[in-house]
Amino acid sequence: MAGTAGIRVMFTGGGTGGHIFPAIAVAEQLREMEPDADILFIGTKKKIEERVVPAAGFKFKSIWISGFSRKSIKENLLFPIKLMVSLFQAIGISMGFRPQVIVATGGYVSGPSVIAARMMGAKVLLIEPNSYPGITTRLLERRAEEIHLMFKDAVQFLRQPEKLFITGNPVRKSLVSINRDDARKKLGLALDSKVVFVVGGSLGARAINKTIAASIKRFAEEKISIIWQTGATSFDEFKSFSSENVKVLSFIENMNEVYAASDLVVARAGATTIAELVYLNKPAVLIPFPFAAENHQLMNAKSMVELGTAVLIEEKEIDVKLFSEVVSLLSDGKRIKVMVENLEKAGGKDAAFKIAGRVINACKYGNFS
Repeated sequence: MAGTAGIRVMFTGGGTGGHIFPAIAVAEQLREMEPDADILFIGTKKKIEERVVPAAGFKFKSIWISGFSRKSIKENLLFPIKLMVSLFQAIGISMGFRPQVIVATGGYVSGPSVIAARMMGAKVLLIEPNSYPGITTRLLERRAEEIHLMFKDAVQFLRQPEKLFITGNPVRKSLVSINRDDARKKLGLALDSKVVFVVGGSLGARAINKTIAASIKRFAEEKISIIWQTGATSFDEFKSFSSENVKVLSFIENMNEVYAASDLVVARAGATTIAELVYLNKPAVLIPFPFAAENHQLMNAKSMVELGTAVLIEEKEIDVKLFSEVVSLLSDGKRIKVMVENLEKAGGKDAAFKIAGRVINACKYGNFS
């Protein structure tokens, strides 16, 4: 049963870190502002949210829903059944919890969860971190009171502008800015070197890893140090490249230290990465994952380029362009400085605080304003 001491807020979203981490960021802020708040997450089993939500100290319940499979026709034939069962599961959870507000951040799980919570009278707030809104956001737009966006470019793809707010993408409280020199000392990097952080997401990125491996000697000749997250599946293949100036890592827990130590980031263009770059004012070379849903990573990267905060290289061009672009950027202090200034002006760094405040208002006073 729902608690009676505080406000009741349900969060839903999952499947990827880009969906679940913004939800956790708002929930953490909400818990800080309203310690008695009753908070519940709805997600799916065997996805990232089943692990990270309880680890963050929040209650978690799962429903059956899953996305379409590229490999299994049988799984896709089950989708209508999964959708109906998941809706009834979500209704049962909502009847027990009685949320005043549901915050949805995308993924298939958001659909049944929002519909069920809406049936129980909950107000709906959507968070859309991509330049091109996901299908879940577009389908749920008419059911929401508010939709909070990372990029202004997303406005053109939605039909109800009165609901839209350019707020930014919420970032977890654990990601705090720390001293550059302290971070380099912890990582064993020279204080006067140029440092590039290469990250392809928690699972790594095959094409990026191969290009970095082929360029290691040339980076060393340019006196450029590399912090290189290969991803768990590729670590054994590339760990032999580790040296005094090349830190090869499977996975990184202390992301704030690595960001602080870096002059430039080479990364995919997922929503979480983009939000972290903006939050910490880190210039980047972005290499969008070419098979991302509806090519949203390419659109995210283009939006960052338009803001003057990043350089875009498509994956098919990285063999030719990546090394030269990194060297060019690191040798042009004025260009890096301008990119940092543009990041400082980008806004959205208080997104979690703003959204949590509006959720509290809706719970206590019946409207988000």
